[in-house]
Amino acid sequence: MDFLRLVLVFLHILGAAAIVGGWLAAFKSPTVTQWQWIGALVQLITGLLLVGLIEMDGGGLNHFKIGVKLLIALVVAVAAFIGRRKVKNNQNVSKGLAHAVGGMAFINIAVAVFWV
Repeated sequence: MDFLRLVLVFLHILGAAAIVGGWLAAFKSPTVTQWQWIGALVQLITGLLLVGLIEMDGGGLNHFKIGVKLLIALVVAVAAFIGRRKVKNNQNVSKGLAHAVGGMAFINIAVAVFWV
């Protein structure tokens, strides 16, 4: 069970890196990359699986914190989805939408680290 948890944490961190890295790489000409979309999905799925594993082990979770992180992750995923759809349809991705994907992921990382 510990190995599975470690693999999920590893994938969770890679998802965050894909979102924030893509955001920083395209900061001057904002867009939503394929890797940001994939990272958003990875973050959402692995986060839910990690919560499930902790609950199965009877670990104490701050459910309010998890709810806040889930809400932010959903905003990131929806914004990334909308951004990718615009890119596929050859439409311009607004700066606000592109920065929402990376900025909200950045905030979600800060919540994970600083909210003890």
